[in-house]
Amino acid sequence: MSQLTSEIREAARRLLKDGQVQVVIGFERGSLPLRSRPCFVRRAEDTDRLVWNGFCEASLARYLPKRKEKAAVVAKGCDSRAIVELINENQVARDRLVIIGVPCNRMINGSLIKTAMGSVNAVDDHQDGEHLIVRGAVTEVILSRSEFFLEHCKECTHPDPVLYDLLVGHASPEEPKGTFSDVEAFGSLNEESRWAYYSEEMRKCIRCYACRNACSLCYCPECFVDTSQPRWLGKSNDLSDTMIFHLIRAFHLAGRCVACGACERACPMGVDLRKLNRKLQKDVKDLFKFEAGLSLDEVSPLASFRIDDPEPPMVDP
Repeated sequence: MSQLTSEIREAARRLLKDGQVQVVIGFERGSLPLRSRPCFVRRAEDTDRLVWNGFCEASLARYLPKRKEKAAVVAKGCDSRAIVELINENQVARDRLVIIGVPCNRMINGSLIKTAMGSVNAVDDHQDGEHLIVRGAVTEVILSRSEFFLEHCKECTHPDPVLYDLLVGHASPEEPKGTFSDVEAFGSLNEESRWAYYSEEMRKCIRCYACRNACSLCYCPECFVDTSQPRWLGKSNDLSDTMIFHLIRAFHLAGRCVACGACERACPMGVDLRKLNRKLQKDVKDLFKFEAGLSLDEVSPLASFRIDDPEPPMVDP
C-alpha cells in the first residue's frame, strides 16, 4: 500500500469518525486491472476501500454540485481548480466541503498499456515509484510510468491542489509554464487545412454527449442542445449541427475550463476535443492574463466586465 493511500484513508477515517462530514468521495480499485473508480464512503470502517494510484484520473468535482450532505473530496491539481470554479459560480458551498488535497504525479493511460502489452491480458497491476508492474496470467511486464502519461497530464502546470483543507504527501516539483506550442503549430496551418482537420474530427462524433456529462463545469439543468424553445440545433449527426454543439460548448467553457481532460477521455470515438479547448485557454490567458481555477477572489473574465478589457474578442472575433 502506498504512503498516499495510507494517509488518505487515515484522513477519511478521522473525518467520518468525528462527524465532520457525512461522506468521503474518493477512489477505489476498479473491477478490472489498470482502473480506479470513484467511490462514496459513509462509514469509518469502510475507508480501507480508498486507494490512490496513477489511474485516479476521473474528476471527482463532478459529484459536488447540488450535494446536500457535507462531503470530503479527494482532489488532485485539476480537481481542485474545478472546485474553485464551482465555488466561484455558486454551485458548491465552501463551508459544506472538506478538500483532501493530493499532489499529482501524473495519471496513466491504461489504454496505451493494453496496446503495449499486445495479446497479454492484465490480471493485476502495481506501481513502484517510477515503474508500473503489470502482471498477466503467466508473465510480468515492468513499464516506465513516464511513457504512458495521459496527454493532458504532460502539459499540466498545476499538479498540486491550489485549494485544500488537508494535504497528504509532499508537494510536486515545480512545473515549467505551458507554452501552447501545439496550439501555435496548428494555428500556423492554412485555413483550408484547419477546416479539413476539424471537419474530419467532427464527423467521428455520434452526439452521445459523454464529453458534456463528464465535465465538472457542465452543470446546467437543461443544456442548450436539449431545449425545444428556442431550438438551437437539430438532433441529427449532421456535420453543421455537430460543429455547432462543440463550438458553443467550447465557448461556454472559455475562461472556465481547467484542462482536466475528462471530456476527451470520455469520448468513445476519440474526437480531438483538446485542440479547441486549449486554443481558447491560450486566448484567455493572452488577452486577460487569466487561468481558470487558481483563485477564489477572481472570476472568469468572460463572466465579468472591466473598463480596460481588451476589445478584440468583441469587435474582431
